[in-house]
Amino acid sequence: MTTTSDLNWDDRTDHINATRGLIDKLEPCVIRTAEGRVVWDNDRWDFLTEDTCPPTVDPSLWRQAGHNTAQGLFEVTPGFYQIRGLDVSNMTIVEGESGVVVIDPLVSKECAAAGLELYRRHRGERPVRAVVYTHSHGDHFGGTLGVTTAAAVAAGEVAVIAPEGFMEHAVSENVFAGPAMRRRAVYMYGKSLPAGPRGTVGFGIAQALSTGTIGLVPPTVTVTHTGQELTLDGIRFVFQLAPDSEAPSEMNFYFPDHKVLLVAEMVNHTLHNTLTPRGALVRDARAWAGYITECIQLFHDADILIGSHNWPTWDHSKVLEILTQQRDAYAYLHDQTVRLMNRGLTGTEIAEELTSFPGQVGSAWHTRGYYGSLSLNVKAVYQRYMGWFDGNPAHLWQHPPVEQARRYVAFMGGADAVVTKAAESYEQGDLRWVAEVLNHVLFAEPEHAGARELQACTYEALGYAQENGVWRNFYLTGAQELRADADGPAGSEPHHQSLDMLAGLTTEQIFQSLAVRLDGPRAAAHRLLMRWEFPDKDEAWTLLVGNGVLTPMRGDAPGGEAPHLTLRLDRATFDLVLARRTTFAEATDAGTVRLEGDASVLATFFGLLEEPPLHFPIALP
Repeated sequence: MTTTSDLNWDDRTDHINATRGLIDKLEPCVIRTAEGRVVWDNDRWDFLTEDTCPPTVDPSLWRQAGHNTAQGLFEVTPGFYQIRGLDVSNMTIVEGESGVVVIDPLVSKECAAAGLELYRRHRGERPVRAVVYTHSHGDHFGGTLGVTTAAAVAAGEVAVIAPEGFMEHAVSENVFAGPAMRRRAVYMYGKSLPAGPRGTVGFGIAQALSTGTIGLVPPTVTVTHTGQELTLDGIRFVFQLAPDSEAPSEMNFYFPDHKVLLVAEMVNHTLHNTLTPRGALVRDARAWAGYITECIQLFHDADILIGSHNWPTWDHSKVLEILTQQRDAYAYLHDQTVRLMNRGLTGTEIAEELTSFPGQVGSAWHTRGYYGSLSLNVKAVYQRYMGWFDGNPAHLWQHPPVEQARRYVAFMGGADAVVTKAAESYEQGDLRWVAEVLNHVLFAEPEHAGARELQACTYEALGYAQENGVWRNFYLTGAQELRADADGPAGSEPHHQSLDMLAGLTTEQIFQSLAVRLDGPRAAAHRLLMRWEFPDKDEAWTLLVGNGVLTPMRGDAPGGEAPHLTLRLDRATFDLVLARRTTFAEATDAGTVRLEGDASVLATFFGLLEEPPLHFPIALP
């Protein structure tokens, strides 16, 4: 088994590469909205530059986090620049014949604009000619409006390039499942934790996510196949599609004239997730490894490797080494999980068997589990093949957590008795067991003060010991929730709709996002038919609410059935209503919405839509 003591602590390659090519920093590295709200503060990580690791942080994670704090404008090679440390992701800028191509414009437009301004301060006012999204996660497209405008794209002045399936998956993850994922992201990214040795120290792949304005400009050019070539402002791109790897829609690309390979998030200076703990579709580790093999074969002469996170890798042999070892990591966790699965082990049992990578993969810094973990990844591989059920009939129809907990606690002699025994296990250092049994107490009696405090101490002790930044954040945020007021921990985010994000969605996607908010049991008592006309888009839609389901249909209702209500409005007005910048009543009074038919249908319809809560408990029922 490879431990941190087996690693080469004298190797300073990562430190050198994380700071190589620095041209300028943003000082202070604090980015604000036009109204003055701070959306990014990289300076709060200054404590990580200390050489001595405190006892509350794993030394390997401390090392990784220190490298991730490097911020500013970096030259990778002539004509290739990266903005790093101004958000969770990297923004890459490639100089063309008359302007620049921007790749992955961060999460927020404020951060992307600050990065572009920093670049222009040193390289001149070069116009943006194209924007490239490597994949469908929000930290790779959300800041687009900080580097261009929707009008410039619509006018054909700026091309937007993305892989096939980009819009479908960007919407399904960021809009449909957005509320639940945002809540769990508070735990995963330690959003409510203070930055410090007893709080968050980042999460391996980066330090934090910015909290500025998120937008979405739909692509104007779609990459549909591996080997496809494009020339953008004189820059040659050769693309490789990699769907169902790190994202459902993802691509890598090569700059053959410069021997620079950009690998999005398929290869990082950390092990990644085959199922991110905030929630997502399970990723295909076998395909992931296969794409890296294909990448090696297609772009075998690459001399520089850059990605959407962490720092670049220089030198042909080093590029080949990291590609090969990362490939072998995903292949190993996939193949060995399947091997043990076919022996009859469950995902949890396999995670106890596969605790490290063998050989050179196990001793490489870049395969450490700072972000993804081997334990969770093998469980995800098991889930992809076998689902949530492990085949044991006892697990087929279990009580839900609260009812299960009440019965466990009663069997064990009551809450006080369990807490007493848990305290003994805590003193013995069996923290995993303490967390397990106290969870039953808290789901049976959530206000039990002794259980809450002992569980919080247990989570803290577990968190301080983790090399994985995500695990640390989960444990410490759980402790925070147990000690918080009933209103929920600090950092819970309101689920508001971004106007810039809404503007990038199709009308069908808007209606689909409303469908997943419909309260089906209550809606089953209604049958509503509404016609929505959007003159500015030259679109007409019929919405049918029946049998507890919202069905959007382009055009007229089947059979020519007359709608109960017809609405005429511009999509821009609809977006303003959904973003809560106005209401239907105000827009009707202003004449921007016209109604024909039974106006009460509109109130009935929106009354059937459930508003996702701002906060829901995770460490408590």
